[in-house]
Amino acid sequence: MPLPRLRRPRLPFAEWGYGLREFRLPTDGLVQFAQWRHPRDRKVTITQAELDGLRQFIAPGDFAIDVGAHSGDTTVPMALAAGAAGCVLALEPNRHVFKVLEVNAGLNPDRTHIVPRCLAATEEDGDFVFSYGDASYCNGGAPPRHRNPLKRRYPLKVAGRNLLRLLQEEFAEWLPKLRYVKVDAEGFDRQILQTIRPVLERQRPVVRTEVFCRLSRHERFALFDLLTDCGYRIHRFEGGAEPAGRLITRAKFPK
Repeated sequence: MPLPRLRRPRLPFAEWGYGLREFRLPTDGLVQFAQWRHPRDRKVTITQAELDGLRQFIAPGDFAIDVGAHSGDTTVPMALAAGAAGCVLALEPNRHVFKVLEVNAGLNPDRTHIVPRCLAATEEDGDFVFSYGDASYCNGGAPPRHRNPLKRRYPLKVAGRNLLRLLQEEFAEWLPKLRYVKVDAEGFDRQILQTIRPVLERQRPVVRTEVFCRLSRHERFALFDLLTDCGYRIHRFEGGAEPAGRLITRAKFPK
């Protein structure tokens, strides 16, 4: 007889705030991080191995972009690699977790330069409604017109900007130094990368992107083809000190 399926209790809306955490790393020393207190947010750990891995791609003075930055769990390590002379543009459309991202942008000020923007990277500029899976908006945001098989019942109005226009209008001086782009956008990654295709083809920054678990086979191959058409080789992301894992061919791309 199958066991009954247990469901997590629904939580009412709340502004959960943050707690300040400290990591003492062998090389980088003290790193501060604001941890969102939402009970369903994962506990962030920043390690020396993660920073060492990022420094294979990001050097001091470089420009990096974090699309879907959340509270800054990937932004802060990227910014430590780029240093105070570099810049990380961090986009997060959820205004509730963005408050924590802003705090993280202000921590470690002598070693980082983070520009947080409460924006979604969308194909066109405008206001949109994203759908989330819990009342305090922790569980992913489904972009507009995106096929959403998950039961996300909590709408949130967000602002969206075309990423290429944003870069050209406000970060033109940084674009020649772009070395790293991370995108985690609930299956909307390909559409975002498509908007900056000219930059990808011209500068070839390292791209770290998610293959969303509920993308169709067609959508997954479309992401693979976009990257390879721009001249990229695709590796599995392993994290740690050796982030570039095994090479993935089209035949072995996650289906």
